[in-house]
Amino acid sequence: MAKATTPADLTITPRDRRFGRGAAIRRWWLNDDPYATAFYNALSVTFPKGEGFFVDSVRTFRDGTPPRLTREINAFIKQEVLHTREHVAFNRHVADQGYDTALLDRDVDAALALTKGRPPIGSLAATTALEHFTAMLAHELIADPRHLAGGDEQARALWLWHAAEEIEHKGVAYDTWLHATRDWPRFTRWRVKALVMLITTWRFVHGRARGMAELLRQDGLTGPKVWARMAWYAFGYPGMARKVAGVWLAYFLPGFHPWKHDDRALIGLAESDYEAAVLPKVAA
Repeated sequence: MAKATTPADLTITPRDRRFGRGAAIRRWWLNDDPYATAFYNALSVTFPKGEGFFVDSVRTFRDGTPPRLTREINAFIKQEVLHTREHVAFNRHVADQGYDTALLDRDVDAALALTKGRPPIGSLAATTALEHFTAMLAHELIADPRHLAGGDEQARALWLWHAAEEIEHKGVAYDTWLHATRDWPRFTRWRVKALVMLITTWRFVHGRARGMAELLRQDGLTGPKVWARMAWYAFGYPGMARKVAGVWLAYFLPGFHPWKHDDRALIGLAESDYEAAVLPKVAA
């Protein structure tokens, strides 16, 4: 079987869109559902600092990469910078609705602080794991319209735009990791990658659950029934966590590569509305 790699004809295209400027967005903007809204709000709060971490982690290993990968890294950085800008704006909406995100911000800061003073390759491994998370979520968001059904137009457009670009650049961090560890024994590379994914998964799930619970608390929703409803949202309906479980497990298989599953067709479903905002193409 041929080894999966990033498609030779892939083009990574930063799309310069702005969302929600001057638009009224509901407090519970996703189908008037506080749980669904809390999930995406809690996730959005992590993005500005988190994506800055991704950019720094990948850029650290850019020097000496093959020309094609260098171009991919540059395009990845442009996309992530745009994502950061738009989620900063979206997070202002979250604050404007009366939510205090201080606890969520502290959790992000605490998670990032764990990487301070550690070898940069560890940050790259964490970025690789988290980019797999974002690619999984992005695939589901576009493939199943039920996830964003009933959402305010501008908020929904933001998440679809972000999802399309996450799919498009889903192999960049991983290819950078493969290049940076090219002299490592295969088992060592796998062991480090797998261990970091397990740690990252626990922190991601725990952090997002805490974030959701905090935002729901500010809506007056607390207690065991709230945690049960959160679990149903994740594993029942619409069941994002349940649906991505198999793709998550694939990360641990020998020969894994993000592009082993070529889902570029989904990008076209999300990007047609953004055609006028496409920046100059960065060929991979």
